[in-house]
Amino acid sequence: MASLPVPPGTPVSPDPAQRSHPNEPHVANLSGRLNWLRAGVLGANDGIVSVAAIVVGVAGATASSAPILTAGLAGLVGGAISMALGEYVSVSSQSDSQRALILKETQELRENPESELEELAGLYELKGLSEGTARLVADELTRHDALSAHLEAELGITEADVVSPWHAAAASALAFTIGGVLPLLAILLPPEGWRVPVTFIAVLLALAVTGTVSAHIGGSAPLRATIRVVVGGALALGATFLIGSLLGTTGIV
Repeated sequence: MASLPVPPGTPVSPDPAQRSHPNEPHVANLSGRLNWLRAGVLGANDGIVSVAAIVVGVAGATASSAPILTAGLAGLVGGAISMALGEYVSVSSQSDSQRALILKETQELRENPESELEELAGLYELKGLSEGTARLVADELTRHDALSAHLEAELGITEADVVSPWHAAAASALAFTIGGVLPLLAILLPPEGWRVPVTFIAVLLALAVTGTVSAHIGGSAPLRATIRVVVGGALALGATFLIGSLLGTTGIV
């Protein structure tokens, strides 16, 4: 049946997605941002603990600024490169697998569109829709974007989920570097007698912040997560400072 003409001045209904949640970001985009934010926080946390453990250990062995600076910079650069390389390899493997699945689904849609339509309708039946409704949903989604419909229903992914390994590597290195700069400055800027106490305080406060932020992102209890990361960081600093002090006392370094 033909639709009736819309009188002038009648407000046009928004897109269905906008009508249901007009001011909310797309769920997939929000999930992606949260994952990036979580990875950034964890990368910064690694930088804080790794570099702090190195400089505090060296400070326990010697009061000279030169070895502390050298060890701190080496740890900062080496850690950032290691984090970037690890993230690049990990994300490359993931993105290669996702691209292979997308290519396979694209070929199947091109070669057997009817069979793929039946498969999509069957998936929606398994989710609880009646046969007629499942077929209707499958038909409409296929006409709109067949590839996206199949990727989401069959594999639980979208084309936007394929992340660039270069972006992931750069973000990981940057987060580690930002985290690692804090203990490096904390150990070098104060007077000699205050270096280690100031570094301990600065690092534990920073870990408390990253632990709280990480807990909020993950939806877990902030206090428990913060205590875990702060206690772990304190143990790492204490252990490396003790080792450095023992080595410095015995004259090995």
